[in-house]
Amino acid sequence: MAKKSAKYEAMVVYSLKNGEEALKALVEKFKERIERHAENVEMNEDWGKRKLAYPINDEIEGYYVIYTFESTPDYPAELTRRLNIADGVLRSIITVQ
Repeated sequence: MAKKSAKYEAMVVYSLKNGEEALKALVEKFKERIERHAENVEMNEDWGKRKLAYPINDEIEGYYVIYTFESTPDYPAELTRRLNIADGVLRSIITVQ
């Protein structure tokens, strides 16, 4: 039988080059998207601006946010797809807790 739901953690590194207003809008957009599709959103941890270990797209700093949620196994794949095509997302990873 297929697994019904699991806990996931998504770490997203946002770009700072588009300005603070665009950054806040993008963080809120993905927070609302996760809340809409996930069964239980436990935590939205904002790490803020941090120096990257290596430059990504000529940027040396990124804005880190961690989303912890519970959902069916098919939603993290869709979230990964949307994060990969979103302008303003430098890196993201979703793991099972």
